[in-house]
Parts: sequence; C-alpha cells; structure tokens
Amino acid sequence: MNNPASQPLCTIEWNSLSPAAWEERFSKIRRSNLLQSYDYARAICPKRNMRGRWGLIRLNGEEAGLVQILEAGFLRNLFHALIIDRGPLWFEGYGSEADFGAFMNALTKTYPKRIGRRYRLIPEIGNSHTVRVQLKKLDFRDKAPKPYQTIWLDLSQSLETLRANLKKSWRNQLSRAEKSGIDVSWHYDTPALKSLLKNYAIDRAAKGYNGASVDIIVTLAKTMLPAGKMMIGHAVKDGKEIASILILLHGRSATYQIGWTSNQGRDLGAQNLLLWNAMDALKTKGILDFDLGGINDDGAKGVKNFKDAMGGEPVNLGGLFR
Repeated sequence: MNNPASQPLCTIEWNSLSPAAWEERFSKIRRSNLLQSYDYARAICPKRNMRGRWGLIRLNGEEAGLVQILEAGFLRNLFHALIIDRGPLWFEGYGSEADFGAFMNALTKTYPKRIGRRYRLIPEIGNSHTVRVQLKKLDFRDKAPKPYQTIWLDLSQSLETLRANLKKSWRNQLSRAEKSGIDVSWHYDTPALKSLLKNYAIDRAAKGYNGASVDIIVTLAKTMLPAGKMMIGHAVKDGKEIASILILLHGRSATYQIGWTSNQGRDLGAQNLLLWNAMDALKTKGILDFDLGGINDDGAKGVKNFKDAMGGEPVNLGGLFR
C-alpha cells in the first residue's frame, strides 16, 4: 500500500455529483449495498446529527468507483468522526487490492489519522491478509472479533437455475409451502409496514435476537417508502398473517432486512415461500443482486443455515477498523 509504483494514481472528487448523477452511477454497480446508498444517508444523517460526503473515485483519471462517508465534526473539525460502512464500491473492471490500497492512500491524505479524529471503516473487500497488512501500515487496527459475513444471490440467473441451486431441504420446504394454500402479497405502504413492525417487535422481544431496531426501520421508511424502495411481503393463511419480510432496494441490488414468522408460518415454510416469491418480484424490477443480510455462527446458526441453503455465494468482508 505504501508502494506507489505498484498502484494506480487515485483521486477522490468530493460532492461533485448531483443526486441524480450519483444514482445513475450507483445503479451501474453490481452488489451495491444499502449502507452506501444515498437513501440511507438521507435517512440516517439527520437522526444522528451527521452529514453525508460523496466521493467519485478516479484511478489514473478514469471513473472507478464511489464512496459514501457519514461524518460529524465539532469545533471546526478539531473533533471529527468518519464512518465508511461497506465501502468503497467499484465500477466494473476495478476493485482489486491495489485499487483499494490506492483509495486508502488518497483518503488518508485528505483525512489523516490524528488525535481528535476517529474512523470507523468496514471495507467492502474480501477479508485477506494483504488488505489487513495494508491497513495496518496506515495505522488502522481491526476491532471486530470476526469479519462481517453475508450471502449474495445472483438474480441475473433464470428462476429455473435459482430453484435448482436451492439445497434439497430448502426446496422441499418451499414445495410444501406452495401446496399449503398460503397467499403471498407485496405492499409499498405504511399500513403494511406497521403490521410487519408490530409482529416483528413482539417476536424480537420474545426471542431476544439481534436484528435491526424498529426505530431504524421507521427512520429508513421516511425516505425509502415514498420512493417505492421498501417491499413488504405478507404471507396469509385462512385470512391470518403468518409471516412477513421487509426488503430494501438500492441501485440494482436489494437487501433482506427483517422478517418474522409465527409458529404456523414456520411449520408451513412461509418464509421460504416469501423469499422465493421475492426473487421473482425483484427480477421483474431489474434487480440483479440480492444481499441476504449478515450471518454469523454466534447465536444465529439456524439463520445462517437457512440463508446458506438458498444457494447464494457466502462472502467474508474485512473487519471493523479504527
């Protein structure tokens, strides 16, 4: 990383793009994530008293990627916080470890590490020894006990291929659900969201699992729901809601955010049916990549196994660096 001869020349143009120009470029990126989306910053910044900063990354003069930073400063930035969650994101043909190294060099020249400045960096790059060495040379230390893990589904594949990629147990449960008389519907309105959040809050409190807070979902809804970027799926059996999921759209990607299932819904495989229907609905919208959300082996092994069985690609990202 400190060997400029082995890296491209990187520059970052801050806040040079209009929101429309940013979205146009963001939509070209495969596997764009929610945390780097413009809608996320618009929703979260006012709540956390932060401001967004949007960077167009150039390598050797060519547009190569995007990065979104959330920042807060006090006393003319004497005390300064910078958050880069799951960034930067790269256009096709870019994103190598050398490209990431060039970006980090440019970033730390603009925002040098110093007393009073605090970074939080979760890089959207594979968890490799090279990346860790690069970041250590720039005085970043990994503070996460384990790297961030997720699973990506490639929705550019046909539905036939996606179904064939499901593990047998998952596919069998889906087949049972399809024969059980469950009705699945998709909604983009406040009443549907309220219904999901009511059941989700009760379920989360009863089972004590770590999931997005209701407060965060409501905050995101203020910008994403009116834009049609929140999909709420309801599974109904005999007039009773037995399961629901929430999916967020960003660029040409989507993220499974939260869900809940009743005992009856679990027995009937309602979550399987909702997620399978979601794949079809997302493909119709032109979504190419589906982020199934964070997974881990600590207290959520069943969730990991469930998502794993959907036939996607597990990805281990770099850790949390400060």
